[in-house]
Amino acid sequence: MDNKALPFASYEWKIAWRYLRAKRAEGGVSVMTWISLIGITLAVFALVATLSVRSGFRTEIVDTILGANSHITLYKSPSQDQYGNVSRTFKDYDEIAFNLLSLTGVKGSAPLIRSQIMATFDNRNTGLEVFGISYDNLLGLDRIAKPEEFEGDINDFKNGIAIGSGVARELGVKVGDSIKLISPNGVRTAFGTSPRVKQFKIVYIFTAGRYDIDRTRSYIPFSVAQEYFNREGLADEIEVLLNNPSNLTEAISQIENVVAPDVQLWTWRDASSSFLRALEIEDNVMFVLMSILVMIASMNIISGLIMLVKNKGRDIGILRTIGLSRGSIMRIFMICGAFTGILGTIFGIALGCLFAIYIDPIFSVINVLSGGGVWDPSIRGIYSVPAELHVMDLIKATCLSLGLSFLVTIIPARRAASLHPVDALRYE
Repeated sequence: MDNKALPFASYEWKIAWRYLRAKRAEGGVSVMTWISLIGITLAVFALVATLSVRSGFRTEIVDTILGANSHITLYKSPSQDQYGNVSRTFKDYDEIAFNLLSLTGVKGSAPLIRSQIMATFDNRNTGLEVFGISYDNLLGLDRIAKPEEFEGDINDFKNGIAIGSGVARELGVKVGDSIKLISPNGVRTAFGTSPRVKQFKIVYIFTAGRYDIDRTRSYIPFSVAQEYFNREGLADEIEVLLNNPSNLTEAISQIENVVAPDVQLWTWRDASSSFLRALEIEDNVMFVLMSILVMIASMNIISGLIMLVKNKGRDIGILRTIGLSRGSIMRIFMICGAFTGILGTIFGIALGCLFAIYIDPIFSVINVLSGGGVWDPSIRGIYSVPAELHVMDLIKATCLSLGLSFLVTIIPARRAASLHPVDALRYE
């Protein structure tokens, strides 16, 4: 009768379920089953949590790169005038910016003045990276114009300076205060070049979400920057914003067709290539390590099933005697192991999703219990632990856990199926 039954028939499921819930006195291994279940749950939870934090970290970093910087930057190759002075500035920046705006996929084009100077306020000093940019082009930088946290009004940008929140903390300033900017390349005199000093009123303080940006960056109006840095009629670089920052190949090809050969292009991927490559390597290493953890947890299923087979030797002999085939015996014990793996995977996925959703309050509690300093933005670049759930990550975790859980059941299940009825009942 068993030979005519389809694989995984109802009686096979019933027998497997009876073995799973059997008490220790009845020859069951409920303790080992619970250990296997908890181990797989924790391993899958760790895998999902790692994948979600990894995805969130990458998304946050890339978002701050794209939201606070240009997608493609145009530089002029160095050239010398008749007096031997080396220059890398654009004279026809308005014409180039206008031509770039006509290209397909280009959202914005902005000539910039860029320099590093010293800022001071009330005997406190810090280094600044100053960007001279027009008000309209500043609005195109989402992480600057539309940050999660800000003070002041960006509409007053024409009347002062916009600084990062890290700069404001370093100098101890707020909106309405005036800071002094000191540029080493100032007025040329008979006795040399004297530093140029000018006061700027703080009209806007932004938090872009990246520690290094908020700690060093500031913006002043383009025309003011030209005058302050001796760049009248010139621009240091031209920055391009794209509708689709990932589509760099087509954009670069179009830009190269409308600019002179002495113009060099630098993309956001070029600027962050080493960092993104390090992230990719870390992603692969972490996935391998977490996969090994899931594999180790799955091994508990083998030990549990081997003990179950040993305790159920008499039952196996009786089942074989009444007509169950080796295949049925094998499937019964495979169901026992697979059921543990399925439950552990479900619980682990659920815990991982809850961790990703409530990661902020979880880390707040950890931060309080540890006395603070769990997450240092000066080291990690961003201010909080990001987490982002991706369907593909959940599918990877599920397939890995279930695949290993099903795979490890084969050895003890085959051992159960290979027991001869006579040997199983000889000492009963």
